[in-house]
Amino acid sequence: MTESAWEPHLETSTELLDPAPVAALAALLDDGLPTPEPGDPLPPLWHWVALPRWAASGVLGADGHPRRGSFLPPVALPRRMFAGGEIRFHAPLLVGGRVRREAEVVSVTEKNGRSGALVVVDVQIRLFDHTGALAIEESQNLIYREAAPPPAEPAAVPAADVVPGAPLHRTADDAWELRTDPSLLARFSAATANAHRIHYDWPYATGVEGYPGLVVHGPLQAIALAEVHRLRGGAPVRELRHRGRAPLFCGQPARLLATTVPDGVALELFGPGGESAGPNATVDLTVHQEIS
Repeated sequence: MTESAWEPHLETSTELLDPAPVAALAALLDDGLPTPEPGDPLPPLWHWVALPRWAASGVLGADGHPRRGSFLPPVALPRRMFAGGEIRFHAPLLVGGRVRREAEVVSVTEKNGRSGALVVVDVQIRLFDHTGALAIEESQNLIYREAAPPPAEPAAVPAADVVPGAPLHRTADDAWELRTDPSLLARFSAATANAHRIHYDWPYATGVEGYPGLVVHGPLQAIALAEVHRLRGGAPVRELRHRGRAPLFCGQPARLLATTVPDGVALELFGPGGESAGPNATVDLTVHQEIS
């Protein structure tokens, strides 16, 4: 990090849980479930879309994210990844209500991994409902890495060969398919106020950051997995742990599996390598047990 003057600090804001982005996410998922209306509880992870934080254009860096050194530390490594996190749901947030948000960086750790230098940044977020009660506690893990050399050949499906459509398709009782296309990624970027160019700018993603194609958002994968729990008619979620283990690229096939475990549900997303290659993303849910 180059700016020794940077110090972590608490950011606070009061925001409207606007029904418009909630309806936008429901339209994007297009999975047949009712659109949450004003007064309805927000589904798990939908706060990532319902409370978008648009940065002023003048503060954006070359990658599309706000320049580092303000809220986030001035990490020089170019690749930023949303690696995972944990969330506790204490009370529902209601669509149309006011929400107080508190956020702070709690740790910055420099490491050396198999692919070189990396920096892990941990962020804590607390959301309070209109009564002032704590509704959500969240920790987010961000990883910064060195760029890879540009690939010799793109590994992802070319954009021209991908037809837009509803992203989630049920293939068995506890199995779904996630289909991604450039329109889906662009719409999700807009819905989450995420201008990171790896999700919509093919020349930048492949030529600058060295990816083989457009990168499917980690939050989109996590939301898709959490949505599977709702499609199964699952019990209310008490805790959620999500982890991105390998990137998924636009147009690549992805299979989602749900497995019931003693205290909840284990959800896994497998990319083109299949189950033998291990999951690309996981979501583990702890649910409120029903009293019989």
